[in-house]
Amino acid sequence: MNVTLTHHAGYHSSIKNDRDYQIDIDNKAVESPKGASPMELLLMGVAGCSSIDIVAILNKQKITFKSLKIHVDGSRESASVPSLFTKIHATVCVTGDVKPEKIYRAANLSFTKYCSVSMTLAATAEITFSVEVNNKAYVPKK
Repeated sequence: MNVTLTHHAGYHSSIKNDRDYQIDIDNKAVESPKGASPMELLLMGVAGCSSIDIVAILNKQKITFKSLKIHVDGSRESASVPSLFTKIHATVCVTGDVKPEKIYRAANLSFTKYCSVSMTLAATAEITFSVEVNNKAYVPKK
């Protein structure tokens, strides 16, 4: 696995992987940024990695859903350099004729066992998640 960054101007650069997929990055503090910030990319990585896990787990169980969205919020240390994430929370939102406990279990497995991005960030951040099924919060019974 490898990527190559090409600088364009200011803080704007593009990054391409070895399969020719490209994204733009920029500093979110500049006027009219032309891409995501590197820290936003980390949160995108959490969402992307966990979505792959969740879809794979549900597919193995032959569970079909209508839609899947994952909202990820991150809190960072504000007064330090580097300004690391200290808390990351993902909200997994699924619609369809699905059992909430199955969605919760898939999300739990992703965030506690399978998601390499979350596991990498767990060294500095508390990572939590919640689940909404058909626009209703699901809390498992203890």
